[in-house]
This record gives sequence, C-alpha cells and structure tokens, in this order.
Amino acid sequence: MPHVATSIADLLATLAGAAHVEDDRLVIDDEAKFRAEAIKDLAWTAAFTTDDPTAEATRWIVWEASQALGARSASIQGLYMARSRGEVSGFTVPAVNLRAQTFDMARTFLGVAKEKEVGAIIFEIARSEQTYTFQRPQDFATSVLAGAIAAGHVGPVFIQGDHYQFNAKKYAADPEAMTEEIRKACRLALDAGYRNIDIDSSTLVDLSKGSLDEEQKENYTRAAELTALIRSLEADGVTVSVGGEIGEVGKANSTVDELKAYLDGYNAVLGRLAPGAKGVSKVSVQTGTSHGGIPLPGGGVAEVKLDFEVLRALGEVARSYGLAGAVQHGASTLPDELFHRFPTVETAEIHLATGFQNALYDHPAFPKALIDEIYAWCRVNAADERKEGQTEEQFHYTTRKKAIGPFKRQIWDLETKDEILASQGAKMAFLFDQLKVPGTADLVAKYVQPVPVARPIPEALKTAVVG
Repeated sequence: MPHVATSIADLLATLAGAAHVEDDRLVIDDEAKFRAEAIKDLAWTAAFTTDDPTAEATRWIVWEASQALGARSASIQGLYMARSRGEVSGFTVPAVNLRAQTFDMARTFLGVAKEKEVGAIIFEIARSEQTYTFQRPQDFATSVLAGAIAAGHVGPVFIQGDHYQFNAKKYAADPEAMTEEIRKACRLALDAGYRNIDIDSSTLVDLSKGSLDEEQKENYTRAAELTALIRSLEADGVTVSVGGEIGEVGKANSTVDELKAYLDGYNAVLGRLAPGAKGVSKVSVQTGTSHGGIPLPGGGVAEVKLDFEVLRALGEVARSYGLAGAVQHGASTLPDELFHRFPTVETAEIHLATGFQNALYDHPAFPKALIDEIYAWCRVNAADERKEGQTEEQFHYTTRKKAIGPFKRQIWDLETKDEILASQGAKMAFLFDQLKVPGTADLVAKYVQPVPVARPIPEALKTAVVG
C-alpha cells in the first residue's frame, strides 16, 4: 500500500529522487518515477495523514505538479460556448461523481480517456456528497489531479462542484443564511481549484404562484446573484462554467416555457447585478429520472420512462439563448441501451454517480465481510432514514452511500480493487462510445487553454525545506 507521511520531513523523504522543492517551487527530478510511485504516496497522504501541516504541504505539491506536468484544472466554458455557436455538436459530456476511491477512479477513467482520445469528461462532487464521503473541495481536487498525473494525462482537467443546492426548508426559515451557505461553498470550491460550478436553486421553485415568472423568480434570482459572485472571484482570468437548473430531479418534467421564464428572469437580474457578465453555460432539466434510481423491494432498480423529446426541445431553446444546451441528471442507473440516444438529441452533459457506486459495492470482488460491516453500520447510523414498508434491500441501497466516508480508508486500500477498477474502466469505455466523446481531445485542446496558476508555498513546508 502507498505510504502515508506523518510529517513534512517524512513527506520530503518520500519524494526523494522523484521531486524536490527549490526556491519555493516544486522541481520534478524524475517524471516517470513521480507519476508511477510518488503520486500515490502523495494521494494517500493528502487523504489520510492526521498532521495538518503535512496535508497542506501535500496538497500544494500535487497542485504544483499538476501545473508542471500539464494536467491543469480548467473551465469547460470555451467548449460549451463553441457548442452554443454550433461549432461543435454530436456528443454528450459525461460528468462523473467520484464518491469512492477518487484517486484510483480518476486515474482509471483518464487512462481509458487517453486510449480513446477523450478530452470531454468532467469529475464532480455534490455538496451533499462532500459531507458523507469525507471530501472537502480541497480534498477532492487534490485526489482528482493526483489521479490525472498518475494516468499520464496531459490536458485540461475539468473539476466541478455539482448540485450547490438550496435547502428549501432552511431557505424558508432564513433565506439569507441559506444563501450564505452556498456563497461560502462557491468560495471554497474556487479556492480549491474548481473551475466549474452548478448552482441548483430549483428547490426554490414555487408551483403555487400565478405565473411561470413568479414560480421561477426565487430560482433565477438566487442563481443570478451567485453567478455575479463567482464572476467577481475569477482572479486568474478564467471564466468559470456556471450551470443552472429549472426542474428538481425526481419531480415533474420540465417545459419549454419554464426554461424561457427562468432564462429571461435570470438574464435580467444578472444584467442589473453585473452588467456584461457571462451567464450560465447550461441548464439542468427534469426528464423523468431520479437520483440513484428507485430501488425495488427484492433488489434492482425500477425502469425509468425518460422523455428524450423534452431534452431535445429544451436543448434547442437553451442554445437559442447562447448556452451549450440541456443537462441530464440521475442517469447512471439507466439501461445501457439508452445512452446512445443522448447525443442524438444533442444533450450537452450527463451526470453519472450511483451506477458507479453500485458497481463498487455489488462487484463480486468486493469483500463480503466488508459489505456486511457497512450494512451493519447503516442499520445503526442511518436508522432514521428507513422509510415505512422498505425491505432490507431497499434500505441498504438507499443508505449505503453514507458509509463511504466512515469506510474511506478500507475502500481505498481494498486488496481486490484492481479487479473492481478494471470493471469500472470497461463501463466508462462503453459510456464514452455511447456518448460519442472519443476523439474530443483535439476539440478540447482547441477551445480550452488552461491558465497556469502557481500557489504560494505553505510556510511550514518552506521552513522545513530551509531547515
């Protein structure tokens, strides 16, 4: 297993021969050794060291290495604006939520992407996932960038904050406090290196209002306010890709008129708050899916009736407003035979999460003793989430995601993980083909040029190097 450094001196010793720090900058001495060996130790140290100065130093080293080795965090804005202009089309960008084994999953998926010349792939995590997977923005960004380095990836790395969502009950009780939570989340994401953020204020839509504009008003107003905030924080000159949402996943399907009401209201508010500022690059819509799928009593997931014509129509409207198109959430548990249809209706982006989690937990190589321990943990720690009439299978299915954080180290250290990761890679290869993204590396290189960003060396690391 990789080494977890317990001090900065230990960390520097671990790097010996692969890299060193000189004049407050990271110097790569042996690129092959750094990619093959050192980066694993850095990923594990960043995730699991209990020494805060060592964790901070490790995150800095991974960031600087990503800059030096050409795997820089970037905004997908340029590609999406090209799509809005009709210069690129015919593919759907997969946005993969990495809940578990983040380093290895990013490494695996980018390895497959390299083989297929895929440049259009996003790695994301939702605010709710951050909590139960024990991955703050700085942790997630570090793991993803480390995985990119290990994969030998050279090119933009798209890291996205998914579902920066308003809690409707909290908002009703104290709108300003709830909004400040999302503001803080945006600041933390940008500080960590995210250059893509999806604002989900669709939970604030009130269908009891008398008009579509009134129904969407809280939604588009808050989305515009947060877009203005993000634009004010773009210190490195990069335009962050911001996403909006009009239909909460799992609820009624979105309509063309709802999308127009949202975009008209959003553009008006943003124009007042930040004249000339770029707006959202995409909008998530509801087409019949639900997050994670609907578990059946005896196991498995219920069939979903997804309306592709809704996606087609809403995507056309979005592009007429200068966006890349519509975004599909809650798709990872759909039947394999549906995925090829997303590019045919010009879906801009598709979000994939629970399906990969299921492929981990349900894989024959996942230790039975560990899954039994995880389910026992769920029965104690997630007991308040059990719904009346649920079978054990349904309860385990809906709550086992909450164990990813508490069992993070065991999952990262699985002796059988190579077999599981091979299956995950094969699934990703299939999805790449279905979504028509092989060959997009050249398109991404044409429209996205990551800006190099050097971060100041942490004081504790600087002192240790001098010492």
